[in-house]
Amino acid sequence: MNTHLNAAADPEADPARDPRRDAIVENARQAFMSGGYAATRMEPIARAAGVSTATLYGYFHSKDELFDAVIADASDDFAERMCRVGASEGSAETRLTAFAEAYAGFMGDPFVRSVFRLVMAERPRFRDVAMAFFERGRTDFGGPLVRLLTELTIGGELRVDKPSWAAGQLMGMIEHPVFFMPLVTGDEVHAARTERQIADDAVRTFLARYAG
Repeated sequence: MNTHLNAAADPEADPARDPRRDAIVENARQAFMSGGYAATRMEPIARAAGVSTATLYGYFHSKDELFDAVIADASDDFAERMCRVGASEGSAETRLTAFAEAYAGFMGDPFVRSVFRLVMAERPRFRDVAMAFFERGRTDFGGPLVRLLTELTIGGELRVDKPSWAAGQLMGMIEHPVFFMPLVTGDEVHAARTERQIADDAVRTFLARYAG
């Protein structure tokens, strides 16, 4: 099981899950992340997952199909994490801070960056997969915040004419230091501020512009 994302749920807790498929996808994810698409081979993934190569091919007929499944499962994991954000209660500042801190923690996760690096690296080969991944991210990650901003505007706590634009502004203030800078400079380079400080600063700046 990946330590960052719950990619393979306990089959006893969710009988609909297939533990063999989960093991294959989890080990394929690790292989693709560490070696890239071209260097990844099916046989080592089968061994690491504890299944035969024939069993692996019974689930996934090709490496392309397995790669698609890895990205789809990663998208599901990401969406599940972000859909829980925004359900907090309290003032606009409290709820926005809850979102911002969760989003900063998510975007600051090295594993999340690894998935994005993989998708970007393989974009020429898997254009449709890459575009679907980014489009889903835009909807699943921004959607909860747009709904929160709309609710807070209706309640009079914010003055937001275009919630989607405002959501992009808040998320952008968080993404730049915790995601894009490490994506470019490498995971060993760390921002001077903590993720919590970055989130709190972003919310204060946002409220200075949009508070009701």
